[in-house]
Amino acid sequence: MFVSVPTRSRTALRWATPLLAAALWGAFVWAVSRPDASQRALMLEWGALAGGPAGVDPWQPWLDAGHWLRLLSALFLHADWAHLLGNLVFLLIFGLPAERVMGPWRFLALFFLGGGLANLFAVLVIGAPDRLIIGASGAVSALIGAYLALFPQARLGVVVPLGLFLEFVRAPASLLIGVWAALQVVFAYIGPAFGAVAWAAHAAGFAFGIVFAMASRGAIAKRLRRAKGY
Repeated sequence: MFVSVPTRSRTALRWATPLLAAALWGAFVWAVSRPDASQRALMLEWGALAGGPAGVDPWQPWLDAGHWLRLLSALFLHADWAHLLGNLVFLLIFGLPAERVMGPWRFLALFFLGGGLANLFAVLVIGAPDRLIIGASGAVSALIGAYLALFPQARLGVVVPLGLFLEFVRAPASLLIGVWAALQVVFAYIGPAFGAVAWAAHAAGFAFGIVFAMASRGAIAKRLRRAKGY
């Protein structure tokens, strides 16, 4: 572990992670409360489009600032409850400890930069004009990558089915996240949901999170020394 995480010092209030979770939840509830036609129009207006309309120069839409804004607004749109809840669970599991070490503002920068770049990468990889990219999965993947870089020796609890019983075991976070990352790469090309899930966004967000955390380690260590009072 490259930073010293205080365990006995009084920790500051972690507000960024709960705020993001509430915003994701509120945006979804607001979207599903609209008529079906309005929901579809909302997705098309604020989701990240993989390419421009058919027959149009694919680079032309990027001359419009609104097209870049879609990369961020798409983070707050989700296809269904399962899509949303999956992102919320991972956001809370990995976001709270990451925010404690990084601080709320650096944490928010990681979420939005990682999510936006992940969506951009998915747009460029997919390239089909009729594909819509939505969801905070790329941003959450960036948090997972940062968590791995910040807490490489951490252990996570896992429930393993053994016949008729469920066994709770603790496994290295690096092992579990490594398996998760490998699956993102594999599913990007041969996964069972190929074409329905922007696996490329997951992989890109994860890689960005690792790089972001490693590049910020000096500032993070300085912040923790200030928190300790020396």
